[in-house]
Amino acid sequence: MTVLILKIGDFSNKSSPCIFFYTFCLKNNMQRVAKMSSFATSETKGHENAPLEPALNHQKTIARLINMKHFSRSLLMGMTLLAGAASLSAAEGLTIEHLGINTTLVRVNGDGRYILLPVQESSVDTPVKIIINGKVADQFNARIAKSKVDYFVPVDLAPYKGEKVNLLVQTQQDRSSLREVRDDAIWQEITLSDTYDTTNREIYRPVYHHTPRWGWMNDPNGMFYKDGLWHLYYQWNPYGSKWQNLSWGHSSSPDLVHWTDEGLALAPDGLGMIFSGSSTVDTANTAGFGEGAVVALYTSADATQQQSLAFSTDNGKHFTIYEGNPILTQDTEARDPNMFWHAPSGKWILLLAHALEREMQIFSSPDLKTWTLESAFGKGLGEQEGVWECPDLFELPVGENGETKWVLVCNINPGGPFGGSAAQYFVGDFDGKTFTPDTDAAGNVPTKWMDFGKDHYATVSWSNAPEGRRTLIGWMSNWQYAADVPTMQFRSANTLPREAELFKASDGQYYLASVPSPELLSLRDRAVTNVKSASVGRKPSVYNLPKTNDGVCEIAMTLAPKAGSKITLTLANQKGEKVVMVYDPEAHTFSFDRNESGLTDFSREFPAVTVSPTFSDASVLSLRIFIDRSSIEVFGDGGRFCQTNLVFPTEPYTTLGISATAGGKVSNLAIYSIKAD
Repeated sequence: MTVLILKIGDFSNKSSPCIFFYTFCLKNNMQRVAKMSSFATSETKGHENAPLEPALNHQKTIARLINMKHFSRSLLMGMTLLAGAASLSAAEGLTIEHLGINTTLVRVNGDGRYILLPVQESSVDTPVKIIINGKVADQFNARIAKSKVDYFVPVDLAPYKGEKVNLLVQTQQDRSSLREVRDDAIWQEITLSDTYDTTNREIYRPVYHHTPRWGWMNDPNGMFYKDGLWHLYYQWNPYGSKWQNLSWGHSSSPDLVHWTDEGLALAPDGLGMIFSGSSTVDTANTAGFGEGAVVALYTSADATQQQSLAFSTDNGKHFTIYEGNPILTQDTEARDPNMFWHAPSGKWILLLAHALEREMQIFSSPDLKTWTLESAFGKGLGEQEGVWECPDLFELPVGENGETKWVLVCNINPGGPFGGSAAQYFVGDFDGKTFTPDTDAAGNVPTKWMDFGKDHYATVSWSNAPEGRRTLIGWMSNWQYAADVPTMQFRSANTLPREAELFKASDGQYYLASVPSPELLSLRDRAVTNVKSASVGRKPSVYNLPKTNDGVCEIAMTLAPKAGSKITLTLANQKGEKVVMVYDPEAHTFSFDRNESGLTDFSREFPAVTVSPTFSDASVLSLRIFIDRSSIEVFGDGGRFCQTNLVFPTEPYTTLGISATAGGKVSNLAIYSIKAD
């Protein structure tokens, strides 16, 4: 049987009361102290460890109490009730009060900058409210730790400096008693701290792709260029590495390669979470927020989805929420507003994903605040299996005579060519009100894909990019398994930045090329392999990858198979894990097999073979392959086709093997190590 003994004492010469709890196991007349805990009242701040010494000094008293054969039932009941109402100082500066089996109050009485909240990813989402003077100052959901701690997330107390801060935690987990509640890992590990350690703890964190320092990330959004900086915002959960609490995180870069974390830009408010959207530089002050103000449109997502506005007068560092939100309302699900200035019509144009209708709505506005519906595009066209999301619309030159075409980007989930999420697009014309897609020789609107890998989604472009560039970036994951990939400190990275260009293929159609942005050349360190020309046969020619930075590198080469021959590229490590890529010139295809690439069993949707057309009748193929710790991006013939795929080798790939079924040549083979700084 288990007996709870209660003793009320004090700290040395202090008058503040202290409550001691002793738990004993009695079995077959054997005595054993099973657990000793001390719980100090809120007045005992700074003496949390003091009860341990007097507790040990009372062992003789405890032994005598254990030998007692009879206890007063009423006394035990009284002690149990008193124990249930007691507070626990789990960490210096925090007092924990369990108000019931599902509700706990955390009082902050210290001066730390952060509450470090323990998270267990297998737990359910728990509502957490920040209470100031009896009012809810903020609220979020977190998977608070029950049986173990996977990682900590910071609750920033800086906005409440000088205030009395309480956290109200309302768990959704089943509990039968307060004793079970007290044993939860969160109450043993929660900490008040002046710092939050973001030192990387993940072997799969990329070396040269953008990632959040911690937490969940999905769609890139709100991107703009201004005064020499590329601004990248993204869907972010600062309270865990699963989808939740969507906000806009913010990073900036002078070169699309080196990123600075700028922190939280937009947080959920009374209208809901902050879903995807876009930003623009209002150079003419059409919205009235100031010349050169940055204006952001985004989806406020709660029970419904409506469109809201925020503006910044300090180049996107801080935003002011527009008092007239929401600025665009509908009675159906619509999201991810993307806007741009259309000079010929003298108006702002907005694309809005009418998600469940599988179409894009097109609006116009003189001032970014009042919008008129002009048309809709897409019903019955392209891939219709999944919802339509994250649109973009931009103009690109074709040929040398000044002719242009328009590209309408439509990200979908599911319905990608190899399952899950992907980015499709349409080429056509736009007159300021209506988008008209091109048709093929049969009069049909063809479905076209921006990337033929599994892990390329939510791709949109920067506004106000310099020198007329159309620079894009995507989310490097797939909704089929994004929440299950084998990382915890963070989840998901962005693709490499790419330049959008149009080319005409042999079928007479215009297609979108994704060219690695020129800034990526600065990543090249030294060529560890440099082969001008070499024959390839059935026996693989093997080249070593760099040993530094876990083998991350860029590989450039030109393949020239003989007639009837296929060329195979194999990236492998000493464990036999491998990625196999095959160029088939007769089928005009390039395939990527990651079935044996390393860790794949976290999702049955992850093992895959992806295949892309090469959009060329020639047999010679040039390639650029970017290898990072958990991704491979392949660009063929200057970006005419590309494949983006995640990989999770348990050891870095160390070799590149090249073979051919009936012979061929590889030329201009260069393997570059990557600068990591």
